[in-house]
Amino acid sequence: VLKLGITLFQFLHKIIDGICGRAYPRYQDYGSIWSLSEWMEVLEETMTYFKTAVGKNISDEEAAQQINELNSDYQEAIAKCLKGRKEEIRNALVESVNAISSAQLQDFDWQLKLALSSDKISMLQMPLLNLDLDVRENGEIKPISIEMNKEELQNLINALEAANKVAFTNI
Repeated sequence: VLKLGITLFQFLHKIIDGICGRAYPRYQDYGSIWSLSEWMEVLEETMTYFKTAVGKNISDEEAAQQINELNSDYQEAIAKCLKGRKEEIRNALVESVNAISSAQLQDFDWQLKLALSSDKISMLQMPLLNLDLDVRENGEIKPISIEMNKEELQNLINALEAANKVAFTNI
């Protein structure tokens, strides 16, 4: 059990430092308190708690509810650290999502066309979507053109919706 006071706050702030891209707490500093497997579990669960509380933007009451099995001193310390560094954690989570790719969508345009026939079929009547993307990567804008049928468009929409869900649940 961590000594209350400075050691507990140092530990919690070190975990938040790690989330924010600085050094995580080291096992050597806490090896007298936890075994290695306990250490890994405490570290992982504490990081997950902070990331989830901030990423899902849960209320203070809901955040407190998630740690109500801990003793009240621990609950209070965790709540104070969360409240004091919430914005810093949020910024770090947003940066980690943004770091996935340096490419950013600058602009897009689309056109819907109706293909009446092809070289193989005389009566086709297939709708096609032309999607033009302007993507900025490393300061340079690259045009990307994509032609999709209805099924391919639906697959793209599903993939974008899934990516959107993942992005907002991991923040």
